Amino acid sequence: MREEEIEKLRGVIRDCVSKHLYSSAIFFADKVAAVTGEPADVYMQAQALYLGRHHRRAFHLLNASQIEELKEWDQCLLMLEDAKVDEHGNVSDTKACNTMYLDKEGEDRDMNITSAICFLRGKAYEALENRAQARQWYKAAIKADPLCYEALECLLEKHMLTSEEERSLLSSLQFGPEDGWLSSFYSCLIKKYDKESIVEAKFRELEQEDSNIKPSEQSFVCTLKNNTDLLACKAEYYHQCGEYQKCFELTSILLEKDPFHLKCMLVHLAAAMELGQSNELYLMACNLVKDYPQKALSWFAVGCYYYCIKKYDQSRRYFSKATSLDGTFPPAWIGYGNAYAAQEEGDQAMSAYRTAARLFPGCHLPTLYIGMEYMRSHSFKLAEQFFMQAKTICSTDPLVYNELGVVAYHMKEYKKAVWWFENTLAHVPSSLSEMWEPTVVNLAHALRKLKRYREAITYYEKALALSSRSLSTYAGLAYTYHLQDNYTAAITYYHKALWLKPDDQFCTEMLTLALVDESRCGVPNVEPRCSKLFI
Repeated sequence: MREEEIEKLRGVIRDCVSKHLYSSAIFFADKVAAVTGEPADVYMQAQALYLGRHHRRAFHLLNASQIEELKEWDQCLLMLEDAKVDEHGNVSDTKACNTMYLDKEGEDRDMNITSAICFLRGKAYEALENRAQARQWYKAAIKADPLCYEALECLLEKHMLTSEEERSLLSSLQFGPEDGWLSSFYSCLIKKYDKESIVEAKFRELEQEDSNIKPSEQSFVCTLKNNTDLLACKAEYYHQCGEYQKCFELTSILLEKDPFHLKCMLVHLAAAMELGQSNELYLMACNLVKDYPQKALSWFAVGCYYYCIKKYDQSRRYFSKATSLDGTFPPAWIGYGNAYAAQEEGDQAMSAYRTAARLFPGCHLPTLYIGMEYMRSHSFKLAEQFFMQAKTICSTDPLVYNELGVVAYHMKEYKKAVWWFENTLAHVPSSLSEMWEPTVVNLAHALRKLKRYREAITYYEKALALSSRSLSTYAGLAYTYHLQDNYTAAITYYHKALWLKPDDQFCTEMLTLALVDESRCGVPNVEPRCSKLFI
């Protein structure tokens, strides 16, 4: 056969596959592969065999698709031959680096065969629990062809990369001139701890219609404004920012539109947990178990429901079931640890977190929670080490800086605590919400310890603007005024604190002292008004 005849046959094979004429596709693919022996043609033949349900034949030929069902991963790697890849996803084997496409000159845009083979290597290594090699081959797959979304999905959803490594990988991808939208979309998939203006600009770029297009051509212009994947990314961003109600409302709308969007379901469950929506969690869990009984997400949802209603033993049981169904599902491991931590069973919680940290090296949350467990047991130096490790993995999450500030405060390193708390507020991506009120109060406490009373009062007042029902804020503000000998203001805020918690021992004792101090200074002791007037 001449080259042009072979190329025409490749087109026939693709056309047969698209029309589900698999026997015809297998017939012609077998002949092309026999003539050329090229990996791309062998891969095409294996694909046709798999689609035609000739799984064993596909396995013995290349085993690219059916390998996942047969689990012959070692044999798969032998069939793919040796190749080396470095930590940046660069393949050193010349054959593996050969940029060969299934359709060399056709009109269709086909996946790079090198990318597909690199991805298969990654799947094989992951199944063999060699996650370091799996990560490198997934990186090689997406670098060989940015269209290999499945490789990027494995890297992101299984937290194989740190936030810095995610950004570095995306910046190294070579997108085609027509793939600008894809580059923007991928940037919305990675961890989103950047400032609100930066992240919102990314979403707007994908949502807006091109204003330079002529009105006569507008009907041919598409926008991703209503795309469910993009909206799920936005909901995930709202959750990271602590905008749980906003996140819940968006995911509720999305699930009406696409009731089986699993990524959206996960974000919806997380938002419902934060909002204490136990009824919603119950309904979601029932529906998921009915529709997807073999998915880890379904039993994770059941665990979330029991966690929400504080039945932690049942919660642990279902989180454990989720991990047994899919050991690479990060939320289940974290939920499993949290359920133990909720009952102050630190050793078991630590074990779960350590497993999660080992399985998902790009996720900083297990390390962060280990630090929290050490802090709860007053092992502050160990806690600090794990918080710093979490900071290395994700240097942009403000929660990490807050915990570093808390541990510095407990170690009486108040200047360091102020520095960490100020860094926390600097890393909050959006305007301050009630979620960050404890950080503002912590900063005020640390400033008070340093006798920087005016600054402390300023931050206490900022905290009251975020939440007016915090006993700690009122007590701290009252005590600061008391230290400044401003007894009238101190008495006022002690009363406000006691209105929230009448039996608070500290405020009761300090109010008595403030009244005594005020009377000693010769200031008329005016009876305080009804506490309701102090709200």
